[in-house]
Amino acid sequence: MTARKRIIIVVYAPALAGKDRRTIDSVHGMEKALPGLRLEWEVGKVGRPIALPQRDAWLVERTQDGRFPLLCNGDESYPVTVNGRGKSGLVSPGGQPLSEVYAELPLDEPVIASAAAVLEGVAEGARAFWGRATPDGAALDIAYQTAPTLEGPPSPRRGLPALKLFKHIRSPEIPYYLGWLNYWSAAAAQAIGFPDPARDAELLSRARRTESGGWVVQLTDAPLDLDNPVHLDALLRAYERFPAIGGRSAT
Repeated sequence: MTARKRIIIVVYAPALAGKDRRTIDSVHGMEKALPGLRLEWEVGKVGRPIALPQRDAWLVERTQDGRFPLLCNGDESYPVTVNGRGKSGLVSPGGQPLSEVYAELPLDEPVIASAAAVLEGVAEGARAFWGRATPDGAALDIAYQTAPTLEGPPSPRRGLPALKLFKHIRSPEIPYYLGWLNYWSAAAAQAIGFPDPARDAELLSRARRTESGGWVVQLTDAPLDLDNPVHLDALLRAYERFPAIGGRSAT
């Protein structure tokens, strides 16, 4: 049986504190963005969903030590999950501890139609610096941009640029990499120089402002597929346009 394709959302935000309500805000953002979604189950030790009648109160109590406990929609035939973890300042930009929030959803028409709003909901709820939503196939290629090889530095696929490790990027506002859908907070957009009306007309045609003053920027109309030369070219051009992404330049 062919594995179902997935869309992976990752956002990076200031570290979570104990009983941090940003976890609830991110979950509410996802549920508001995707009609019918309810993330009201935890994932038990054997992987089976366990209902949470008082989900919000449970989530606040369980948000400790920088952790965002794993929630799901309770449907093992159509799984949607979200969770998070802390990232030590030793491996984070500027030595600043971060929270990494991670969600997975099926890559189907309802999710594709709502993906920008789902990313925005997760990111704005977490008060994220930046984030992205990308189909799992393209996300694997993008991961090779930072993954070291046995021989040493990263060995990116498809002519994509090599990117610095997270800990070598000077500030958390600078995105590590690009995706199909990109969330840039107001601070992140300023750090990379977006938008420039003269240079970013195409990107602005697929971008929208968020309530906090950030941006959701979509690289291609359809979900990013790097076997498609048009999509690969769009990703390469975006990296060329924003050399600060991935720590490739000082500005």
